[in-house]
Amino acid sequence: MHLTKHHGLGNDFLIALLDTAPDDLPDLARSVCHRSRGVGADGLIVGLPDDDPDVDVVMVLYNSDGSRAEMSGNGIRCLAHAVARARGLDGCSLRIRTDGGFRHVEVEGGGAVVAASVDMGPVGGGPGVPAELAAKIGETRFATADVGNPHLVVRVDTPHDVDVAAVGSDYESHYPEGMNVEFVAPTPGESDALDFVVWERGAGVTEACGTGAVAAATRAVEWGLASAEVTVHMPGGDVTVEVGERARLIGPSVFVAAVDWPDGP
Repeated sequence: MHLTKHHGLGNDFLIALLDTAPDDLPDLARSVCHRSRGVGADGLIVGLPDDDPDVDVVMVLYNSDGSRAEMSGNGIRCLAHAVARARGLDGCSLRIRTDGGFRHVEVEGGGAVVAASVDMGPVGGGPGVPAELAAKIGETRFATADVGNPHLVVRVDTPHDVDVAAVGSDYESHYPEGMNVEFVAPTPGESDALDFVVWERGAGVTEACGTGAVAAATRAVEWGLASAEVTVHMPGGDVTVEVGERARLIGPSVFVAAVDWPDGP
């Protein structure tokens, strides 16, 4: 199986563009994404054809733990980059079907590093917050969001002081179906900007989360912490989120390497 590895601000993915999906995708994701026994990545994305001629590619995403995810804002930029490279395109516009709905991605430029803009659609309300979790979070602001996948956004004083692995996994444990958890605060001395750390469902602590950035920016605007165009500073780098009836996520994708995995088609 031919794979390409990409990352969006350190949130890394292995991409396979195939005609049909292998039967063992959860096991394959766990194998290829393993940091010491595989290639290493936060997730495996398989790009498949669709019967609809208006759909350029179907995105099938499995986290490194083998669980299936509906959507990834960084991953979809990496998938679009991989498609553009495979088709020899210097920039393109793609309509992508995901488990979280359709997304339009604009890729600018060619080569190993590109900029990509994703129409993320409307941001909805997420799952309710159980009373025991609300009591645990305390008096700080928090809210859930649906960006095609579920998020819990928590306002803290200093995100980088949070023990993300401990607190994020604890908060997620209150949701049987899992939850992405973002800890955010306005960036000191900078308007319309957020500091951000994340616990990702199925991957743990990651350097960046595109859907999480959209969820956090949207709730921050609603809370009066930022205006409609928000820079989100993540450990892996920055993205821009345009908040409105339809959110837009703008950030890079970086091609890392091509790999031939011995198992699979």
